[in-house]
Amino acid sequence: MSKLLIVGTVAFDAIETPFGKTDKILGGAATYIGLSASHFDTNSAIVSIIGDDFPQEYLDLFQNNNINIEGIELVEGGKTFFWSGRYHNDLNSRDTLETQLNVLADFQPVVPQSFKDAEFVMLGNLHPLVQLSVLEQVENPKLVVLDTMNFWMDNALEDLKKVISKVDVITINDEEARQLSGEYSLVKAARKIEEMGPKYVVIKKGEHGALLFHEEEIFFAPALPLEEVFDPTGAGDTFAGGFSGYLAKTEDISFENMKNAIIYGSNLASFCVEKFGTERMQELSKEEVHSRLREFRKLTQFEIELT
Repeated sequence: MSKLLIVGTVAFDAIETPFGKTDKILGGAATYIGLSASHFDTNSAIVSIIGDDFPQEYLDLFQNNNINIEGIELVEGGKTFFWSGRYHNDLNSRDTLETQLNVLADFQPVVPQSFKDAEFVMLGNLHPLVQLSVLEQVENPKLVVLDTMNFWMDNALEDLKKVISKVDVITINDEEARQLSGEYSLVKAARKIEEMGPKYVVIKKGEHGALLFHEEEIFFAPALPLEEVFDPTGAGDTFAGGFSGYLAKTEDISFENMKNAIIYGSNLASFCVEKFGTERMQELSKEEVHSRLREFRKLTQFEIELT
């Protein structure tokens, strides 16, 4: 079985949506990615940093989902990264109310010796220099997937371009793709981003699905229409975890198999938004995942007669 190395935040979130609000709950990009990837019985590990305020029960949750935690650094006397946000009524936009970097401010990631040979690397949203330092520690990965955001485009663009040049897949949303490329057309944007280094570009469009680009090939996967979206926090990271977890399990990085990975990632993300934080991902069963995959199949597969 291939190894999947996951790098990103393990954090506390406080979330407010039109449907309610939470106190501090489990969050962070690496958390969502890891819980999502665990549905593929992957041999995965998280590299992150926490303070001693981080509950043991959350670390137990990772281990109970076969996620190696050797790479999660515990800082005695430190406080875990905290983010608080409020979503608007349409749930497509949000305001950040508070960000406390805490121990994340001095994060120097150390990849466990047992995962330096990981075939698959998922770089969750972090400072590009942190992502680069991880790549310098892994030996010869088969596939590196990068997730990033507009904050780094605004504040660390040159460093971001360096890490983009070293990865195989980049996942960003449509607004970020336009900002990074300077192109409004997503087809032109993807081509410009491919010229920066990645062989594959995944552009996430939230409730409108996701696009996969590779050279002259394009694949589009819709998002499953849901009756209710409760909390969109972590949906993109859950998508990334499903995408990278599926590829790590199948060990097939062809364009055709990445189509499947897009569907698996979208499928898992559709569960994430149904409850606050990671609550839905913690209770999700294989039967539910397979049932919803059958819904995706009905949504996307059809025959058409050419006249």
